[in-house]
Amino acid sequence: MNLADSDFALFGVPERFAQDRAAIDARWKDLQREAHPDRFAAQGAAAQRVAMQWSVRINEAHHRLKDPLRRAAYLCELRGAPIDAERNTAMPAQFLHEQIEWREALEEAHSEAELDALAERLGRTRAGVLAEIERLLDHEGDPRAAAQQVRALMFLERFASEVEKRFDQLGQ
Repeated sequence: MNLADSDFALFGVPERFAQDRAAIDARWKDLQREAHPDRFAAQGAAAQRVAMQWSVRINEAHHRLKDPLRRAAYLCELRGAPIDAERNTAMPAQFLHEQIEWREALEEAHSEAELDALAERLGRTRAGVLAEIERLLDHEGDPRAAAQQVRALMFLERFASEVEKRFDQLGQ
């Protein structure tokens, strides 16, 4: 193993967006067993520190690979199209209009049924964006267009958190 390997190389999975979550989790467990610092106790403190570095690297890679948003952003970056969400906020007008509609719907939602409908709509949109990211990264080889979709997914994830907070407020 090489610390500088990509997460995909480290986990021995293809460098693509579509991944088998169970396979990633199983490989993470295997890698953690191989690199666990206790396995290196007899080799001294230096070997245990190296094992700890490996353990941290494996956990970071697992965190990125298991999460579709992080995995997509990572792939875009590997392919020369960093997300750069802090400075690049340009989105298509249609998506911006949809954001406004969602925000209004959230403000106007006063029941669980209304929030459920909004969450369902959000889930369908999220699934569509994920499918588009997969198409752009795995089939079209267009990381720049995928990066724009990743920024849209970032908004959707934040908005989903706001919807969950609203559910919590209604339950109080």
